[in-house]
Amino acid sequence: MAELTWAPLLVGVVLGVVFGASSLYLVLKVGLTVSASIPVAVLSVTLFRLLGKLGFRRVTILENNIVQTAGSAGESIAFGVGVTMPAIMILGFDLEITRVMLVAVLGGLLGILMMIPLRRALIVEQHDTLKYPEGTACAEVLKAAADEAPDTAADQATRNNHPHSEGKTIFGGFAIGVVYKAAMVAFKAWKDVPERVFGAPLAGATVSAEISPELLGVGYIIGPRVASVMCAGGVLAYLVLIPAIKFFGAGLTGPLAPGAIPIHDMSPAQVRSSYVLYIGAGAVAAGGIISLFRSLPTLARGLRRGLSDLRAARGPGSGSSVVRTDRDLPPKLVAYGVLGLVVAIALAPPLHMNLAGAVLIVLFGFLFVTVSSRLTGEIGSSSNPISGMTVATLLLTCAIFVLFGWTGPHYYVTALSVGAVVCIAASNAGTTSQDLKTGFLLGATPRLQQVAILVGALVSALALGPVLLRLNESATVYVPQVTTETVEGRLKSTENFAVDLKTDVRELAERAGLSGPQALQDSKAYFVWHKEADPRGPAGRYLVDDSGRAVYLVDPGINGTHAMRPDGTRVTKFDAPKATLMSYIIKGILNGQLPWGLVLFGVMIAVVLEMSGIPSLAFAVGVYLPLSSSTPIFIGGMVRRLVDSSLRARHADGATEQELVAEGDKSPGVLLASGYIAGGAIAGIVIAFVAGVLGTIQAQIDEWAARHDPLYVGAYADLLSLLPFAGITVGLYLVGRRRPAAPGHESGQKLDVS
Repeated sequence: MAELTWAPLLVGVVLGVVFGASSLYLVLKVGLTVSASIPVAVLSVTLFRLLGKLGFRRVTILENNIVQTAGSAGESIAFGVGVTMPAIMILGFDLEITRVMLVAVLGGLLGILMMIPLRRALIVEQHDTLKYPEGTACAEVLKAAADEAPDTAADQATRNNHPHSEGKTIFGGFAIGVVYKAAMVAFKAWKDVPERVFGAPLAGATVSAEISPELLGVGYIIGPRVASVMCAGGVLAYLVLIPAIKFFGAGLTGPLAPGAIPIHDMSPAQVRSSYVLYIGAGAVAAGGIISLFRSLPTLARGLRRGLSDLRAARGPGSGSSVVRTDRDLPPKLVAYGVLGLVVAIALAPPLHMNLAGAVLIVLFGFLFVTVSSRLTGEIGSSSNPISGMTVATLLLTCAIFVLFGWTGPHYYVTALSVGAVVCIAASNAGTTSQDLKTGFLLGATPRLQQVAILVGALVSALALGPVLLRLNESATVYVPQVTTETVEGRLKSTENFAVDLKTDVRELAERAGLSGPQALQDSKAYFVWHKEADPRGPAGRYLVDDSGRAVYLVDPGINGTHAMRPDGTRVTKFDAPKATLMSYIIKGILNGQLPWGLVLFGVMIAVVLEMSGIPSLAFAVGVYLPLSSSTPIFIGGMVRRLVDSSLRARHADGATEQELVAEGDKSPGVLLASGYIAGGAIAGIVIAFVAGVLGTIQAQIDEWAARHDPLYVGAYADLLSLLPFAGITVGLYLVGRRRPAAPGHESGQKLDVS
């Protein structure tokens, strides 16, 4: 039976890049991703079925499996890149394209190769023990597609239960997401963030919602529990902490560190950036560490069993099988591949790696690849604590660096590179094990699947680096350095200052120009200066002219604080909450340069939540994120609650909770939500990519909307702009109530295609 052929491999690679890019967009905004395997499988079945009607050869179930295998790599690499690499800017360095691409490629391939020796022990010998939920569900989707006769004249009600209809659901959601996001963001058809700012007695309180389809879809998929806890964190930040800081700080005549201006002069956004972000980051750090310690027994059990499995797999007779369904890539090739990747990691200049860092990557990489591969089989990819493994890697790495006295800024990059490579490797190892479980249930050839996911991971890793940099550039603001004017209320005391070009020539060796829409107004090239904090202005990246005068402060699109360009154009920043956690761990251990009072307030919030039985990490992420990001996620979770209630009413005959959850996870609502996510995120990425090219046209659209569009400006704009969002929300509810497709085989049953 045809399996690894060019057309399925190419389609899988393309879908992997698409879902990888959308996942990267999500993890930068809200620190979350969703599994791409089932949407990719459904899209594969639908695409090739349409091509079959046009006269192309009908693909086999194993070729569709190759598509989902190659396409699943992008999402796991995007998660690892998004939760680690933006931390480099918080630490005071640049997002270099070579650094991001090296980390993505090396980590992605290392995770796959380290997982391959575990396949026989985890997937084959423990088939009845390790269920791999997403991998099993994906196999059921492909089985149902194979059972459907392509030319059956079924009635419409029956066809609605088949993957052909499921494919239409995803494509429909994708189209809605693209059109909706383009109309809202590019054409300013309605306001994208309706908000309400309160006055006394709750001065400083704000309620807002970024009414985007991708965040609504995320809320639906993660469910009501996590969505509610996340939004509760946002409510604490925006309706309690910010008003409290404004209340108690109203009488201060001068600024209160780390703020730069008096609190009574601050807007709610400035209070958040000066104080609440540190509280949220402390809560996120504490929540991550607490979740790590809570997971230690599970991690230890997974490691112990994984090592036992590996020894068993290397035992006598383990490599003697030549059955097609038991063929892996040759062990020598895997060993040489791992060795080559480790050498590349050690020698790559952008990673600032040393011998100790390379050794730590090997040790922690093998440890957490083993743990991740096994835990994915027990609890699934969605519950796999990859963030906790990354936190553990950074804590141990930084502690070792302190013992050696390696605490300078140079070692920030080394420690982060170790954590990033291990994070991506562990994440991709879990995805690889899910894919191999799907292949085992379908009778696929492991060696061919391993080739497919290596190719998919390589291409996705190469593509995600430019996407990350472009997303950052699209929201970057170049803040002019002025003498008396106030820029966003943060540079009030900043004067024009000059740099001694002779003294600082080493720091100013790099030259760069503006990028994005502001490059249309200034095309000059400047020296780049990374400045530490001093009375002349905030620390950060500055552009300096040939005379040594600082002309611009470069405020990055990821974790930046300036949301308005000099021409009055507003930008939406990416908050990257988990990347902030990584940077705070590195800074806190290596040099202690943190406002510890605010950070400890956040730690205490996390402790109180854990004592109350509430998962602190999800709540802490909500404290750190803007409330506008958490609100649509909460609405999506509430829609899922309504859909699940109708599902329970439909199964009043006594279905188990696990059966209800499994049916809900494969429901048409999840597929439509996946389409919303992909469509909205891809539209946002495309808009970001063309922002610099269409800067003049976009400015004209913005000006027209600001004058004539009642859904964008005016007394009722905030209320009227909710109408389109209500439309896609109601559509998600109605589609979610439809019955999901029924598989043609018993779940988890192995399929014989020989």
